[in-house]
Amino acid sequence: MVIIEVSLLSGFIMSSRSRMLLENRTIVKKTEVKANVVYIYLEKLHDESQTFILQLEQVIQVKNLKPASIKIYDYYQPGGLQISYCSGVGS
Repeated sequence: MVIIEVSLLSGFIMSSRSRMLLENRTIVKKTEVKANVVYIYLEKLHDESQTFILQLEQVIQVKNLKPASIKIYDYYQPGGLQISYCSGVGS
């Protein structure tokens, strides 16, 4: 099992529509939202590229946003961690 761990930007939450769209994908086993982190559980990864889009809602205006992190790791071997950063919000 693979986990995608997305730290949300300060002042934002994931929309309920976004969660529903993620969970309707066959590759997604389940999603969890805890505090300001979204966990996306995948059965497994394949050789083909995957794109995940999270729709966020701004609930609080925050100045000087810091980058959020996205971590991808194997549930059974979390040591092989991949980290990238997202600093902007698309429209």
